[in-house]
Amino acid sequence: MRQSIWQSWWQRVAVNHKSLAELVSFLETLPEPHILCDRDYRILAANEAYRANWVDQVEVVGRKCFEVSHRYTVPCDQAGESCPLQRSLQSGRRERVLHLHYTAHGESFENIELSPIRDARGAIVLYIEKLEALPGAQSRAHAQGLIGRSPAFLGMMELVARVAPSEASVLLQGESGTGKELVANAIHQLSPRARQPFVAVDCSGLPETLFESALFGHERGAFTGATTRTTGLIEAASGGTLFLDELGDIPLSIQVKLLRLLETGTYRRVGSPELRKAEVRTISATHRPLTEMVAKGLFRQDLFYRLNIFPIHLPPLRQRGDDVLLLAESLLARIAGGRSRRRLSAEAADWLSRYPYPGNVRELRNILERACLLCDGDEIRLPHLPLELAAETLTLQGMPEQYQAAKPASRERETVSFVEQVRSFRGNRKALARHLGLSERTLYRRLKCLPKA
Repeated sequence: MRQSIWQSWWQRVAVNHKSLAELVSFLETLPEPHILCDRDYRILAANEAYRANWVDQVEVVGRKCFEVSHRYTVPCDQAGESCPLQRSLQSGRRERVLHLHYTAHGESFENIELSPIRDARGAIVLYIEKLEALPGAQSRAHAQGLIGRSPAFLGMMELVARVAPSEASVLLQGESGTGKELVANAIHQLSPRARQPFVAVDCSGLPETLFESALFGHERGAFTGATTRTTGLIEAASGGTLFLDELGDIPLSIQVKLLRLLETGTYRRVGSPELRKAEVRTISATHRPLTEMVAKGLFRQDLFYRLNIFPIHLPPLRQRGDDVLLLAESLLARIAGGRSRRRLSAEAADWLSRYPYPGNVRELRNILERACLLCDGDEIRLPHLPLELAAETLTLQGMPEQYQAAKPASRERETVSFVEQVRSFRGNRKALARHLGLSERTLYRRLKCLPKA
């Protein structure tokens, strides 16, 4: 089979046979997984490091790369993800993306580096793809609870993978409950500092009078009640990562001292004239609009620029599509704590998929914990969910009445409209999902929820 694929390809493009054989031989010497594929996504060769991921599996050569890596029936860009091959065709250059791949050992976040190969006329005819698993993120369990397949989530994780090996300061911005500390911890775990401390500072939970002492430490007798010398959080994070959560709440009087630390790597304990050195990487997070605060004089501009070297936006849960159910499955397993895990009914899954989550992942966890307490059996059903939340949230947001889940009449009208569209549509389920603006998985759940005729 492999020989016939090569022969077919040789008939279509003019490539020196000897050079091609040498290229395939070179790929076999590389320790990282590599494949050679054509413009039609077909794998023409795979080195031993790649094939090792598919022991006792179907031969990968001759198959499409998206079938092997993602179990898709269409290329990644047609399934809502970023496709490095299409990006390279457009740019003509090497492209890098982060994908969540299936392997024989489970799901794994992989750095993909795809390089084009041109023929004698300069046209791109082949691609070499290098795969490199993120260290410390081999599976969902190792991914710090960061679970998802949506384009918004994978785009964020691609930035995490790019910045983690560096020493750059990172600013995480996003709504409350989006998991900023999880992302900060992931950056730390993927960095060369992974074996050193990760120290989180809740800047909103420290009163101004204690902030400097908590951050920098203090000497005995520095102030009333200071009976012993105390190590600050910066010293505790030495050699590792200092995570400043809710950065916008740092008092202005402390901001100038923090700036000095970042620029010179030195600080003083409260009550001490001695300069001390600190070797830490800084990751900051906030849900507040720092640019507006800078304009109003509530946050130092120079500190903002020092911390905002590499900004990363964390998408809200309502923009992550079917990630909601992936997260729900993982959260239910954690809530169970090794005991019998509860599952979601089709109706409950449908409700969870459509709720807008103003509190994001934190709110999803709270909803599931409450549902587990109300549920006596193994299946979480619609009555176990706080349906009143959807009505309150959607009304506040001014959403159309047909989406207000707590109103039976409008819910019924929505169901009737959905049934009418399903019955009148001419085409397969995939086309129907695209027509309705739903994923195939969500469409399947909604079809299961319809009353029997």
